[in-house]
Amino acid sequence: MKIITLKRGKEESLLRFHPWVFSGAIKQAEEGIEEGEIVEVNAENGAFIAIGHYQRGSIAVRVLTFDKEAVDNEFWCRRLASALQVRIATGIADTPQNNTYRLVHGEGDMMPGLIIDIYGRTAVIQAHSVGMHLLRHTIAEQLIKAMEGRIDNVYYKSESTISFVEPENGFLIGGSDVNTAMENGLTFHVDWLSGQKTGFFVDQRDNRSLVERYARGRHVLNMFCYTGGFSVYAMRGGAELVHSVDASQKAIDLTRRNVALNFPDDQRHEAYCEDAFKFLDNTLVTYDLVILDPPAFAKHRGAIHNALKGYTRLNNKAFEKIAKGGLLFTFSCSQVVTKDQFRAAVFTAAAQAHRRVRILHQLHQPADHPINIYHPEGEYLKGLVLYVE
Repeated sequence: MKIITLKRGKEESLLRFHPWVFSGAIKQAEEGIEEGEIVEVNAENGAFIAIGHYQRGSIAVRVLTFDKEAVDNEFWCRRLASALQVRIATGIADTPQNNTYRLVHGEGDMMPGLIIDIYGRTAVIQAHSVGMHLLRHTIAEQLIKAMEGRIDNVYYKSESTISFVEPENGFLIGGSDVNTAMENGLTFHVDWLSGQKTGFFVDQRDNRSLVERYARGRHVLNMFCYTGGFSVYAMRGGAELVHSVDASQKAIDLTRRNVALNFPDDQRHEAYCEDAFKFLDNTLVTYDLVILDPPAFAKHRGAIHNALKGYTRLNNKAFEKIAKGGLLFTFSCSQVVTKDQFRAAVFTAAAQAHRRVRILHQLHQPADHPINIYHPEGEYLKGLVLYVE
């Protein structure tokens, strides 16, 4: 195993178990280290610190372990089994009403660069580092072992998440034409072949349940609907009318399929393929429950200013349209936007729209998207439920 040596004092964050080594912290790297290789990280005095995956870029090493141990098949089986136990302990896995959940959430499960979502009998693996990409077959094999009969198929979906290599999507183990999964007793088509992320936004499960709780008798608008998850929950909650909006026709088609899967021939729902701002400008319908769940407006720190302007503009439009006594569920999934920044953007929008607003709930990612306490960057999903007078 090749060695990377840090500059003096640069080991301090690692001694606090932060799982990243930044390129600027490196004093010396052995010759011949290749992208994705497992390396040992040492302090300037030669003391062992960690083992991780090397990669080009500002994050030079993603730490796999702070112990001097072999990163072999048994290592991966232990880590995967540990992740499963967390999901069982929190009541997410092994429940009759739910076979859809995130099994591995990168740094939150001490497997940085790796995402694994479970959809029924199929696991979808997504690599966000070359190191995890190179280990995809090992991880798939150990995943089958760790899951102890819970899955049959492992699908790999990383074409859009890794630079420097050209991975091909496809089944690593098994194969299945079944692309439906159950979440809280509702059934959804999951497009792991060509959909966004791994095919479904698992992280909004708890927040969808909260929409269901508030939906009875309301006119609901689900903006950026994608798979229509919020819409389906609102319908089960007794909404009087549900409109789903997305700029992608593919998303609208998927939303309609998911609504029909759970509520065939139900006339309460309609879907519109249209730009969000244009729809809010032109709609004549009065809504008293609005969901804003846009894609990430900022994927790097340089885009924060424009992202905050975008959140303010979008929420302002919603405040202008929502009925008195209505509820606004508004979200940001931009990791680089903090909770305080997002909240300030939403409150600016409320002031611009001259609406009195109360916070009912402050929302975040669910238990199957855990945050490593030493890696606060893992807290990415932020949401507010607002009562609008």
